[in-house]
Amino acid sequence: MHSTSRVVPAVAASAVLMLALAGCGSSATPSSAPTSIPDSMDAAGEKVTVWVMQDDYSQDTLDAINTTFTKRTGAKADVQIQQWDGITTKLSTALSTNNPPDVVDIGNTQVAGYADGGALMDITKYRDQLEQGQTWLDGLVDPATVDGSLYAVPGFAGARSVIYNKKTWAEAGITTVPTTWDELTADLDQVKAANTASDFSALYLPGQHWYVGMQFVWDADGEIAVDTDGIWTGELGSAKAQDGLAAWKEFQNTYSAAASRTLSTDSPEQEQIFADGKASAIVASNGAVDVILGANPSLTADDLGTFALPGQSGKTQPVMLGGSDWGIAAKSSNQELALVWTQIAASPEIQNDYVFGVSGWIPNSTEGIEAAQATLSDSKVGFFQAALNSRATPASPGWSGIEGSNALQELFSSVANGSATTKAAAATFDAVVDSALK
Repeated sequence: MHSTSRVVPAVAASAVLMLALAGCGSSATPSSAPTSIPDSMDAAGEKVTVWVMQDDYSQDTLDAINTTFTKRTGAKADVQIQQWDGITTKLSTALSTNNPPDVVDIGNTQVAGYADGGALMDITKYRDQLEQGQTWLDGLVDPATVDGSLYAVPGFAGARSVIYNKKTWAEAGITTVPTTWDELTADLDQVKAANTASDFSALYLPGQHWYVGMQFVWDADGEIAVDTDGIWTGELGSAKAQDGLAAWKEFQNTYSAAASRTLSTDSPEQEQIFADGKASAIVASNGAVDVILGANPSLTADDLGTFALPGQSGKTQPVMLGGSDWGIAAKSSNQELALVWTQIAASPEIQNDYVFGVSGWIPNSTEGIEAAQATLSDSKVGFFQAALNSRATPASPGWSGIEGSNALQELFSSVANGSATTKAAAATFDAVVDSALK
C-alpha cells in the first residue's frame, strides 16, 4: 500500500504546497459549474486531461473508465501517468495555472492542503450523484471533507491488518481466528507461552508504529485533535485518548519483544522479523504479504492468515486508510466533463470489476468491500475487514507537516518505552498540534 499521506515526508512539503497554491484564489476562470452531472451529453471533439499516479490504477481500469466516458459524452480523456518524484511541486504548480489538468489523482490526506489553497473544486452539491448509492469509506471521504465541504471523491483504499503465521499458531494450539479482544489476548498468551525466546514476539509491534498506536486511541473513542470553528486543538490529553495510550503501552509491552519499544517498522524491517520466524504476527498493510513471501521462500500464501485487530470497544479497531481520491481542478475549463469522468471512476461497476477485480485494491465503499469478501483468501480478507471501520487524521493543510516529522513516532515510542508518561507524551504532542494546525 502506498503511503497514506502521498506527500513528500517533510514539513517543507507543506510550505512548498501552500506557496505554489497561493495563486489559486479568485482569479480562477473555470467553466460554469453545472447544476448536476448529466447522464449523457454531446461533447464530441472535446477532451479532459487526467493525471494519474504511477501504479495506482491498471491500464485495464483506465481503459474501462475512458470507454464508458466516451460513450456517455463523445469526448476523449487524455490520461497522463505521473511519477512520484517531485509530484507535490509539479501538481501544485499545475493546479495554480489557468490550464490545469481537469482531474487529478491525490493521496487522501493531501486533499485538505489543495482545498485550503483554493486549487480544488467544491463538489459538495454533486455528492449524491457521485456516491451512486454507495457508502464511502470514512478514511477516504473524511480527509476530503474540509469545513463541511467535499473536495474529492474516494478512489481506492489500502488498510492494515494483523498478518499471522498459521503454522506457528497451530503449533501453539490455535486454529481459529480471534474476533474479540479477549480471544486475541488469550491466543497471543498461548503463542507466547509456546515460544519463550527473549527476542520472540507473539505480535511484533515496534514502538514507533504510530498507525497502530492511533488505532488504540480511536478504539477508546479518543481523537488526535478536534476542530472547533476552524481552530484545531490537540486532544491526546483527554481522558479517552489517555485510556487509549495506556492500552497501547500495555499491549505493546506484553506481546512485542522489549527491544522493539524504540524501533520503527523498517529498521529492522518488520516483515523480515516475521519472515525469520521471530514473530508470529505483525500489523502491516496489504503489500506486506508479498514482502514476507519474498523474504522467506519456504512460506506460501496459504501459510499466512489475516484479520482485523479486535478492540476493547467490542468492535474492530478503527484503522487509518491509505489510498487515493479524485479531485477536480478549481480552474478547469471542463468541469462538467470532469464530473462525468470522476463519477464513472467512482462507480460500483469500475470499483468492483476493475479497482478490486483487476488490481486487487480495496474498493471505495462498504458495499464494494462486502461484495468482495466472499472471493478473498485468508491472506487478504483481513485488510478488507479492517477497512470497514476507518478513521482519518485531521483534514487540515498543516497535517502533512506533522506526519512528515517524527512527532508521532516519538509520541508512541516514548509511551511504549516508558521515557514519558502518557500524560507528558500527550502534552508534548498536543503542543505540536496546536502550533501546526492553526
